[in-house]
Amino acid sequence: MRKIIVTGALGQLGKAVLKEYETDPDVLLIPVSHQDLAIENLDSVREIFLKEQPDVVINCAAYTNVDGCEQRESEANRINGVGPRNLAIYCEKVGAKLIQISTDYVFNGCGERPYRESDRPMPVSAYGRSKLVGEMYTANLCTRHMIIRTAWLYGDGKNFLNTMLSLSKDHDKITVVDDQIGCPTSTTELARMIHYLEPTEQYGLYHGVCGGQVSWAGFAKEIFHLKNIATEVVPITTEEYKRQHPTSANRPQYSVLENQMLTLIFPEGEPGFVMKDWKTALKDYLEDRC
Repeated sequence: MRKIIVTGALGQLGKAVLKEYETDPDVLLIPVSHQDLAIENLDSVREIFLKEQPDVVINCAAYTNVDGCEQRESEANRINGVGPRNLAIYCEKVGAKLIQISTDYVFNGCGERPYRESDRPMPVSAYGRSKLVGEMYTANLCTRHMIIRTAWLYGDGKNFLNTMLSLSKDHDKITVVDDQIGCPTSTTELARMIHYLEPTEQYGLYHGVCGGQVSWAGFAKEIFHLKNIATEVVPITTEEYKRQHPTSANRPQYSVLENQMLTLIFPEGEPGFVMKDWKTALKDYLEDRC
């Protein structure tokens, strides 16, 4: 039986991972919140590793407030950078696997094709910089690691999807940015990918997003379409949005990721893992939560 620590267990991805694994008879889950384990504190990490002796750590803990990271970059670096470092150190000591969740924000968003794992990171925000530091520590300090970059996550928690549904209750029209393009990704799908890769020895860097691409405005329109909500989505530019709602952080304009490694690590003809198209995943998620 594999003993798996899931950090950030109260967050939207942590909840999805726990749900994904709940029927796996070969796994003993140890869910921990920040109150249970402050990953940025090496003593806290040491204590739980000595107590639990895990086989795997799935690190869903992160400081994800993008504008907050801009204002408190030191705190972002402690949680998103030093935190994975501490986990990597002790995973290496006990021979455990470390699955580190990263982000499309490690890229500058100026590309013209989907970003692959081999493309050079160039973050333009404090959040992106801090997550890249976490990637580097994970890769350099833990032999048995899997880094998964994802994007535009939605699940049980604070996210774009739930914000749109909430705003639609008392708004006939909502202005939404239409010139930022990405891959809306269900936490359910990402948790499935994690569960698929985790038992394997296929270590390294992965992109894990739902298929296809869309703007934030297009995403909102599809949410309302599937929920039969009459609220109108009014597309605006990023600059127009910033004039209405000043923000601290730069956001990638084009942050579409390609799950290239998922298609390359399996020999031709053998079944691999394919994440659902974003529209299909969204429909399934909305149906499942009702």
